[in-house]
Amino acid sequence: MGDQGFGLHPPTVQRIAAEVKSVHDMGVEVCMVIGGGNIFRGLQGSAQGMERTTADYMGMLATVMNALGMQSALEDLGVFTRVISAIPMDQVCEPYIRRRAVRHLEKGRVCIFAAGTGNPYFTTDTAATLRASEMSCQAIFKGTKVDGVYDKDPAKFADAQRYDRVSYDDVLQKRLNVMDASAIALARDNDLPIIVFSLDEPGGFCGILEGKGTFTLVNEDEGN
Repeated sequence: MGDQGFGLHPPTVQRIAAEVKSVHDMGVEVCMVIGGGNIFRGLQGSAQGMERTTADYMGMLATVMNALGMQSALEDLGVFTRVISAIPMDQVCEPYIRRRAVRHLEKGRVCIFAAGTGNPYFTTDTAATLRASEMSCQAIFKGTKVDGVYDKDPAKFADAQRYDRVSYDDVLQKRLNVMDASAIALARDNDLPIIVFSLDEPGGFCGILEGKGTFTLVNEDEGN
């Protein structure tokens, strides 16, 4: 949503699409999972008295809108893209079929997984970890507003310390808010490293793949 308080900010979408294209041009196979918080958050809807399951489904539909926006931006840059939804909506995008998604990657397309896991009570963080595991991804790159994982909120505390590396168990025990607990546990069980970086840093995504940039690595052992 850029600097707006709500919705899609096309220049921001285009900037992120350019970051994805730079990585795709390196020959890296890219899967994306996009949240929907800029449009609707299920937890916030639930907190305001809406039935939780209904609120979560509304949040899933918001992720489909964002995914379509990202698909449009990527294809404007010449990157072939497929939006794949956990909730079937055939006129809009493809349903999630793992083997078909793998084939898209083999053909050099970017896959955008929408609608979370298709189930209420699960976040897009968990959806990202699930899809990464199913697609045999080598790592999860979590793009956020900050350049890594901190011991406390750097926006509120000037003395917040950034971790270069941190273990899954420390993330859970210290409640570092990298992802929700179920996502971290699933990544740990599948030995799937998580790289947390800032989406606001120009060239940050491809920079990490080139061995540069600022980020935090979450893996099994801080020493590895």
